[in-house]
Amino acid sequence: MDEQRVADVSWQAGVIAAVRDAGSVIMEVYSSDFEVRGKADESPVTVADERAEAVLSAALQRLAPGVPIVAEEAAAAGRVPEVGSWFWLVDPLDGTKEFISRNGEFTVNVALIRDGQPVFGVVLAPAIGRLYVGHAGRGAFLEDNVGRRPISCRAVPQDGLVVVASRSHGDAAALDAFLAGRKVARTTNAGSSLKLCLVAAGDADLYPRLGRTMEWDIAAGHAVLAAAGGSVVTVDGTPLRYGKPGFDNPHFVAAGLGSGVA
Repeated sequence: MDEQRVADVSWQAGVIAAVRDAGSVIMEVYSSDFEVRGKADESPVTVADERAEAVLSAALQRLAPGVPIVAEEAAAAGRVPEVGSWFWLVDPLDGTKEFISRNGEFTVNVALIRDGQPVFGVVLAPAIGRLYVGHAGRGAFLEDNVGRRPISCRAVPQDGLVVVASRSHGDAAALDAFLAGRKVARTTNAGSSLKLCLVAAGDADLYPRLGRTMEWDIAAGHAVLAAAGGSVVTVDGTPLRYGKPGFDNPHFVAAGLGSGVA
């Protein structure tokens, strides 16, 4: 993998097409009477996670031979490749709890990492018809039933921050403590990596995540947010990096413009 290859628009289109194919597989299962199983860490998994991951892994191997793929379900089964300067992070179905509850707030996520930072990311919410793409240095866009349009973070409104929090993994006390002293207009909830994309699109200003996440949960959304002018940092303001031992994230804050973080 090199910079020229990453800049190839046809290659990017191949990744987007693979993500849409995975979304179609997920929606087939979504409309059926699917079974929910538990993984070793007690998190839920369905056949949709597994089928979507198979679609994405095959496509990425074809598009970028030799680039390691770190994917959630493979990692859960103990299949984790060594990673170098370049690697993929794949979450075939982020927001499995949202998928199970059928509220539509689940996503397909693919990110390309270079030297610890996401340089390209695709997030698809197939049930609500939204596709977010971010490419470092080239901006971010949203594609939905209206069409394709660029997105960017907004300046914080005078009436205060719009804060987005996890729908299924919230810690209200920790969030209240973090927000103490900040001017907050309102707090809203969303599932999966959509929270990062809401900040990227200027629909929210701040997403503090004060609980456990894995790198594949957020890398694609991070790529979209960074390309839209935002940032993802640890709670002490250090830029969040990828390829960490175990692929666990510390607590972090995803922020738009002028949010006072980082």
